[in-house]
Amino acid sequence: MQKEAFQAAWPIVLGYIVLGIPCGILGVAAGMDVWMIAVMSLLFYSGAGQYMIPNMWLAGNPISAIIASVALVNTRQMLYGASLSQFCGSAGKRLAFIFGATVTDESFGVNLARMINGNWSVKHALLVNLFSLTSWTVSNVAGALIGSAISLPTALASFAMTSLFICLLCMQKVTPANLVAVFGSIAGVIACKCVGLAGPAILIGALVGVGAALAFSSVRHDDRNTTMKVGE
Repeated sequence: MQKEAFQAAWPIVLGYIVLGIPCGILGVAAGMDVWMIAVMSLLFYSGAGQYMIPNMWLAGNPISAIIASVALVNTRQMLYGASLSQFCGSAGKRLAFIFGATVTDESFGVNLARMINGNWSVKHALLVNLFSLTSWTVSNVAGALIGSAISLPTALASFAMTSLFICLLCMQKVTPANLVAVFGSIAGVIACKCVGLAGPAILIGALVGVGAALAFSSVRHDDRNTTMKVGE
């Protein structure tokens, strides 16, 4: 079981090594100790959120904006849990809880595909999560130690966050609603910067994008219903 799980997890492990080291460097630059970064990597376990916290802190964002932004980004975990819950019926509550608490974007995709195809239990999926969690934590600690030993430009580590979100964006299905969300978010951030709201720009931009996409989807749905009634 361990061998099968590691074979499924090793691409995630390699990716987390590349992303975890600059994340640890960035955490040290924001004033965090190595042990803080280790605890956050083990318990918080949100790569995008873990990048956002030191980036937004270094940019001078208020604590409230950081919390709200990270919470908004992590709402996707509820969708992951809803999708995977159908495969946890035979698993114990403790096993299902630990499995659900360690799901990430990458392990979700790997485990869901195998669960749909069959012959992939919750124990297999949990091992994939734990291999991923271990590599993420070790890589963050290694990055923190490197950042403590030598001085590196934070812009280098910050670029990894930009790359991470670009990858997440490219993984999304290209639909009109998603395009509205992307361009709405960009417009919201630019508008905030222009009026001097640099602190909450990311949060406001994200809310503008989501709101625009919801409004667009609602109008489109109403138009379809109207067209169907006329056709009838």
